[in-house]
Amino acid sequence: MSTEKKSQSLTPQELDFHHAHILARYVTETGKIIPAKMNRINAKQQRKITKAIKRARNLRLMK
Repeated sequence: MSTEKKSQSLTPQELDFHHAHILARYVTETGKIIPAKMNRINAKQQRKITKAIKRARNLRLMK
């Protein structure tokens, strides 16, 4: 048996900064971005999520 964790697959809609309600899953109550290990996603997806969250914050779509 393998002990590796399987990463989640994210759709392009989840990585779009216009969908702040979806991106809110990757942010804590205090507004910090949750690390990839806790989200169980790979580094490439984490970078895309981080970029989308920062864009949404700059456009005041998220706090």
